[in-house]
Amino acid sequence: MDAFTESTFGELNAEDYDDLHDPGTTEDTVALISEVAGDGRILELAIGTGRVALPLARRGHSVTGIEGSPLMVEKLREKPGSERISVKVGDFADVAVDGRFDHVFLVYNTLFNLQSQADQLRCFRNVAARLNDGGTFLVEAFVPDFSAFTDGQRVSTRYLDRGSVFLEAVVHDPVCQLLEFQRIRITEAGTRLVPLRLRYAWPSEIDLMARLAGLTLDARWGGWHREPFDAGSSMHVSLYRKPQPAAG
Repeated sequence: MDAFTESTFGELNAEDYDDLHDPGTTEDTVALISEVAGDGRILELAIGTGRVALPLARRGHSVTGIEGSPLMVEKLREKPGSERISVKVGDFADVAVDGRFDHVFLVYNTLFNLQSQADQLRCFRNVAARLNDGGTFLVEAFVPDFSAFTDGQRVSTRYLDRGSVFLEAVVHDPVCQLLEFQRIRITEAGTRLVPLRLRYAWPSEIDLMARLAGLTLDARWGGWHREPFDAGSSMHVSLYRKPQPAAG
């Protein structure tokens, strides 16, 4: 599969992103992030079209965003209230924005869009450098599950009606921890292919990245309602904190 850059996802998905990528958890996501962030300054990595940032801004939070795709930012700017959000276009792993923040978040499995362990660790380190002492970094990600794979691959039906079918084919590379997706959208107008590559990480590996960046795990939940995280959890919401300096 051709190389992905920070703008590739938006180039492939911006046009119909809001219609096809609604996880159904936005209200709960916003509520928890709002509670965790309090009155602090917020930074969203991979802000996209503003699914989470815009409701946070409407609640009165100060929100800044980073987004790799100018096309996604254009979609964000079409929405009411977007003028209250400052957005920097660039690689979110660089966290190349001015100032410091009290809370940073990265949701909807987007950490895995960084396709190497080195890039994921770079993201954690740059987040830590931008956090105020005592600040938090919230990450939402799926827990890898290969029970539906056969011979390292899976094909599934994502959507089906009388006029269309959306299929998803995935190949798993366990050595590099890569999932190579091809999403096939067949409609009466024709066929469209939307590729995706993710580098997954287990929760324990993500914890290690955080520790190497100087962050500590403050809480982990199995969902946005603070459900307990256990062996049956399919996803996790993990909150990392930058420690306060020791008193002199």
